[in-house]
Amino acid sequence: MPGVPKRYDMSSPHAKAVVDEIVHGTFMKQGTMVAFPACFPGTTVQIEADESRITALDAAGDGAVYGGTSGRAAHLFVGMFHGVTGMVMDMGVVEGADSCAAVCCGASKLLACVNGPAGGRIVARPLQPRPFDLIQEWSFRREPFHDLGEPVPGERIVHAVADSSRTRVVGTTEGHVFTVDVESGEIRVVGQVPGAGRLGVGPEGDVFGLDEGGSLWRCDASSGEIERGAVDLPDGAWDAVQLHWARDPKEGLLYTADGEGRLYSLGRDGFSGELGRTMLAPVGPMAVTLDGRVFGFCGAELSRLFCYDPASGEVDDVGVAVSVIERRRYGYVFGDAVVGRDGQMFFGENDDLGHLWIYFPRIR
Repeated sequence: MPGVPKRYDMSSPHAKAVVDEIVHGTFMKQGTMVAFPACFPGTTVQIEADESRITALDAAGDGAVYGGTSGRAAHLFVGMFHGVTGMVMDMGVVEGADSCAAVCCGASKLLACVNGPAGGRIVARPLQPRPFDLIQEWSFRREPFHDLGEPVPGERIVHAVADSSRTRVVGTTEGHVFTVDVESGEIRVVGQVPGAGRLGVGPEGDVFGLDEGGSLWRCDASSGEIERGAVDLPDGAWDAVQLHWARDPKEGLLYTADGEGRLYSLGRDGFSGELGRTMLAPVGPMAVTLDGRVFGFCGAELSRLFCYDPASGEVDDVGVAVSVIERRRYGYVFGDAVVGRDGQMFFGENDDLGHLWIYFPRIR
């Protein structure tokens, strides 16, 4: 049995427990994972292995999923999985960029925050029209990227999110907060903060980010007004943590975790108490499906999928990601997550030859 020493006493109860964990407990215990390559299978070539680490995802209103990669070069792509589609289209390389910090979908445009040797900048292009089907004759046009400029010259972009209206983007560089008008492309630096961790859109539409002194700053996306130290973090291990957020699409709650895997939610009245604890730490990308369950990955190098169910208050170990449909692939490191139009999860694999993983949770 793989993973069990040959001379191990297989008659002992402990040995049987080890075998049971290897066979039944290590990999996916519920739901279905599909690892989708970064191409149109059988038609186009996959994004090159050392340029395909998926580090940014967002979902558009029509169900398409947009993403950005990091590595030797940064690509932007769109994934289409509704109707007769089933493909990932490489929209092209962003010249002079080697990493993508965020992609943000507006009503008709995509904004991408990329970094390179000279620092961070923002590029934009129209959203990709979704074809009726990909059975008959079809073609795609690669729209050029429009360079909107550098939010702060020489500073790398840490993260960015679209606000609730999808008309503005709020982002951080290594030392500043900026906003971007999605339609006009106007960039405005609105304040100074220590750029650390990812940003989240709260219940009232404000954008939150990690601040100094064990707190969060808050930004009103429409006015750009920033409140430093707006919300105190709950008791926990927050030193040097890289915050990840997951937003409940119905309730508006923001979920996050401290450096030891303790889960919390941020609501209109502030933070909850500890909701549960993941089996590994740190906690990475998370998303909330339509019934309120939180799915995310935890662990640094061999991450495991967890599920927090607010109805029961329990945190379950779902296991290491594996896809057995068409081709077998194991997933160990993930860079971003987003919930799809129908409640499925999309996880971007932050590894060479990165795939777009689609998770269909078990129906509760």
